[in-house]
Amino acid sequence: METVAAASPLKDELANIPGIQFVDHVAIAVKQGDLEGQVAAYKMLGFTEVHREDVLGGDQVREVLLRIGDGPNLIQLLEPLNASSPVQKLIEKNGGRGGFAHVAFRVRNARESFDAMTAQGFHIIDKAPRKGSRGTTVFFVHPKSLDSAPFGFLIEIVEEPV
Repeated sequence: METVAAASPLKDELANIPGIQFVDHVAIAVKQGDLEGQVAAYKMLGFTEVHREDVLGGDQVREVLLRIGDGPNLIQLLEPLNASSPVQKLIEKNGGRGGFAHVAFRVRNARESFDAMTAQGFHIIDKAPRKGSRGTTVFFVHPKSLDSAPFGFLIEIVEEPV
């Protein structure tokens, strides 16, 4: 005989938290001066440029977003604008080479996701969700995201503007 457990208040509460919907983008660090060549190479693969922006503040990057086919998934190319950019520090850590920077997941509500992940013990880099490029709201999760099961790579959580 199968038994059905009664719904717990915590389970009911978590069911209302907007979770991860899909991969928003994969970010690639690009050395200064290499951005346009990388954009051209992705376009040769059939990708379409959909956004370009200089992101200042603590990020200090030039961003180009390229759409993969007709879906919602993007490749984000990040070129550091100066030596203080975290992307420049990543490139230096990689021996002067560009490469994988982070994976971004789309959520319905960044604040609720931030609060839920904080409550669950995730190591979050940002003190609160903040303004991202293209009008998004974002926060970053540390590669050592959980003591019990670290992901091992930087994660960005992204909420699209309404």
